[in-house]
Amino acid sequence: MKKGCLIALVIVGFFVLVGIGLFSWGTKAYNGMVTMQESVTSQWGNVETAYQRRSDLIPNFVNTVKGAANFEQTTLTQVIEARAKATSVTIDPTKMTAENMQQFQQAQGQLSSALSRLMVVVEQYPELKATQNFRDLQVELEGTENRISVERRKFNEVAQVYNTYIRRFPQNFLAGMFGFQAKPYFEATEGAEKAPEVKF
Repeated sequence: MKKGCLIALVIVGFFVLVGIGLFSWGTKAYNGMVTMQESVTSQWGNVETAYQRRSDLIPNFVNTVKGAANFEQTTLTQVIEARAKATSVTIDPTKMTAENMQQFQQAQGQLSSALSRLMVVVEQYPELKATQNFRDLQVELEGTENRISVERRKFNEVAQVYNTYIRRFPQNFLAGMFGFQAKPYFEATEGAEKAPEVKF
């Protein structure tokens, strides 16, 4: 009788230890996913802030350029319209998909393209390029483009860490149970391997 109780106690003890171990692992894995997901969300905020900074500089830049006599109105209109479209496309980081990331990138790419065309047209106005206000805004825009690039790269890095973690075995079971979804990456646009040459 005592031997049977001892065996039962050992078996119960074993299952209790296994249960505690699984609970401990599950808690640690879940909390890790939450932490990584929050890092992705936080870094997405940094990306949006960099893009917003560029968007905020554009009206000042456009107003400075407007001051030039006979400046091409079509080019300015394209920049203003591209800015409006880019600011209208937003992404909720908790519901980020490859499709809405592509829409966001496309809208931002159109704005970058419109700004590049504007810079090419500005080349025809040496008196505009000589003004201090224009040069200051040009430096601000260049710095902002660099910030955007850095924040996008950082976003891809934290998204990769998160995506790798939730896809690994056995975390992938918990990720599926609790709805943790992989995050899309920023991708280079077509022709990005050739950097646009913009002369100021």
